[in-house]
Amino acid sequence: MTFSAKYHLPKGTSADGPYDLAVTPESAGWSYSGLRILTLKPGEEHALSTGENEFLVLPLNGGCTVAVAGRVFELGGRTDVFSAVTDFAYLPRESQAVISSADGGTYALPSARTERGGHSARYGRKEDVPVELRGAGACSRQVNNYCLPGTFEAEQLLVCEVLTPGGNWSSYPPHKHDAARPGVESELEEIYHFHVAGENGFGYQRVYGTDERPIDVLAEIRSGDTVLIPHGWHGPSIAAPGYDLYYLNVMAGPGQDRAWLICDDPAHGWVRDTWASQDVDDRLPFGEHR
Repeated sequence: MTFSAKYHLPKGTSADGPYDLAVTPESAGWSYSGLRILTLKPGEEHALSTGENEFLVLPLNGGCTVAVAGRVFELGGRTDVFSAVTDFAYLPRESQAVISSADGGTYALPSARTERGGHSARYGRKEDVPVELRGAGACSRQVNNYCLPGTFEAEQLLVCEVLTPGGNWSSYPPHKHDAARPGVESELEEIYHFHVAGENGFGYQRVYGTDERPIDVLAEIRSGDTVLIPHGWHGPSIAAPGYDLYYLNVMAGPGQDRAWLICDDPAHGWVRDTWASQDVDDRLPFGEHR
């Protein structure tokens, strides 16, 4: 039996009101992680009430202005997700924000439900975003670490981007983070939101579980698609040859220490040991980091 239809959200199938994509804890059937994708035409604005959630405003293309709590953040944004890292804004729970854009653009609004509210609204500089080259050979990829422990403080929200050159595999070896095991693994719900370079670009995403907690996803991915990962092993994310692959990762869970700890599938974890003898793909990094 396959469960792909429940967890693979093709572009446009989960739109709601002003949002091209609206994943909430309720719609996903879990408790913490969320993601909205907002497109603004030139001169448009959008009012966002964060409620019980903390948010990032993270431009996918274009810049914007974010007004919140008497402050105004000017986000320069970027041309597209492959061209550069972007600046961003953080919005705490129980905030009222207005996002506006003179020239228009598309913006990711990753979120995490939280009962805590210890952080204020603030600006994230693109210069402060750590850019990591992970893996080697055909497993080479770039990770932009926006909002992770040690890179940017939040209550429970974790956000990064992964960019994979065409023909490479990322999110590999397959790994999971669905159990609370201190120092070993953290319990996190995860969202993958994809973009693919090229008019006919595509890729593949695999998610699989255990006999006790079955999940079975093998989805062909196009730009604007989203995959939900409530539990289980996830990976690989496969970029078809000729088509670079991007995905935004959004994670949150019940842990109070905001940790991101993963456990490799023991059947495939040995692959990590092969990277020491391989070079990182020379197509990395992307964009302005070359």
